[in-house]
Amino acid sequence: MSSSATRAAGNEAGNEAVNEPQGPGQGRATGAAAVTGSPARRWAGRFARPALAVLAGVLLYLSFPPRPLWWLAPLALALLGGCLYGRRARAGFGLGVLHGLGFLLPLLVWTGEGVGPVPWLALVTLESLLIGLTALGIALVSRLPGWPLWGAAVWIAGEALRARAPFGGFSWGKLAFGQPEGVFLPLAALGGTPLLSFAVALCGFGLYEVVRVGADTRRATAALLAATAVAAPLAGALAARPLVSDAAEDGTVTAAVIQGNVPRAGFDFNAQRRQVLDNHANRTIQLAEDIKLGKVAKPDFVVWPENSSDIDPYAEPDAYAVIDNAVKTIGVPVAIGSVLAPETGPLRNTMILWDPVKGPVDTYDKRKIQPFGERIPMRSFVRLFSSDVDRVRRDFGPGKEPGVFDMAGSGVGMVTCYEAAFDDAVRSTVRAGAQVIAVPSNNATFGRTEMTYQQLAMDRVRAVEHSRTVLVPVTSGVSAVIRPDGRIVQQTRMFTPDALVAEIPLRSTQTPATRFGPLAEYLLLGVALAGLGWSFARRTARSS
Repeated sequence: MSSSATRAAGNEAGNEAVNEPQGPGQGRATGAAAVTGSPARRWAGRFARPALAVLAGVLLYLSFPPRPLWWLAPLALALLGGCLYGRRARAGFGLGVLHGLGFLLPLLVWTGEGVGPVPWLALVTLESLLIGLTALGIALVSRLPGWPLWGAAVWIAGEALRARAPFGGFSWGKLAFGQPEGVFLPLAALGGTPLLSFAVALCGFGLYEVVRVGADTRRATAALLAATAVAAPLAGALAARPLVSDAAEDGTVTAAVIQGNVPRAGFDFNAQRRQVLDNHANRTIQLAEDIKLGKVAKPDFVVWPENSSDIDPYAEPDAYAVIDNAVKTIGVPVAIGSVLAPETGPLRNTMILWDPVKGPVDTYDKRKIQPFGERIPMRSFVRLFSSDVDRVRRDFGPGKEPGVFDMAGSGVGMVTCYEAAFDDAVRSTVRAGAQVIAVPSNNATFGRTEMTYQQLAMDRVRAVEHSRTVLVPVTSGVSAVIRPDGRIVQQTRMFTPDALVAEIPLRSTQTPATRFGPLAEYLLLGVALAGLGWSFARRTARSS
């Protein structure tokens, strides 16, 4: 064979070594091929995948609200799949961390609002490491036949881990929460956020696999599996559409949400808590005047936001009088967001059901307490990095039971702010009898950042997941009324006092997602474990 032919054969083998999956003993072939290439090729081989992993993270961020670009999510996962396909575990971990940074640095920038970059960077780093572990698993199963299925299941395992650990978990950034306008949304009613996220990941990895094997006519089976990975989530979403209903099953009621606004954004709004209370009381009284003038219909009940009265009305007679006067003026039950400060023990983030005749008659204590926001784990250690931990002088404690208020004969379930990110918190409230979900929130701390829109997207997904109207009263906006099909029918502007009044359907039917709870997630975790087990078995067999 001539020297030129030898070099050509060597280049072809090198290209194949770069492009095909590498077994445990084949990693050096890739390195050797890279060394023999040009400097530009060596640079591209070293930095292309990391750059693409970061780009995939940025695209995933751009798919999240307030941008209506949900379709970028499958493309981002396709790009990530291309980065991870055939990689070793260590490379998969590093690429996953880079992907997490590209995704979460812009998505969670609001966590540093008012307190500087340290909490933001710490949270993003921790979450990116967990995404790195997820990518490590995807890299391992990418060597298996039909790997998009295994890879998507491993992605759900990663989301399940991030939703639970550490410090009770942090669910922000689930693929499902970027899909309130996407074609896959009906799957939320079938299997909750895990199935919705799975559909996005499966479609994305399937898209990459279609590109990878589609041009090779000798791999018909692989091409068919790839096409199925793309088509199955779309078909499943189409089949689940009948689960999405906007019909009233138990009649209708008229509900109102109050947005009183705050004197100023940021953490210092808390120092103006009396003004915040007065704002919400005054806006309720103004609503009562509008009703008398015939401008709006009289509601059957009203919901105030979380922290609308950070003054404990049980301990402060003046606050009690202000609230009682507003409730008597509007003349219907009102849910009040308050902070209760018992003489001993932790504070309570509490919703109080206030009757116009009887006064306060029921309470719900928030169960999911935000770490490093409402409570400070490892306070003395964290203080070394930021003195802002001392803004939370006294930790909040969690409630134990779901809260469903009887408001004018309607079961209104309370899911306070941060709790909307957690599947079990919302599901348990609906299973306890909620015909309507209320998500009273306080986003004033985060100013005009995207945080409020990200949370509103969660609320829209929850509406479809449990087929319930979701009422979203927020101190400073965006407050909204969301129908059971996920449509926003009314919403406010940020930092503008307002009241929304809407006739809403009452529903009691439980969707499969409500009825079967975490079953879909458990099944997908089983698939992930099976894929990882198969991968380890293949590696063991090759090495023996």
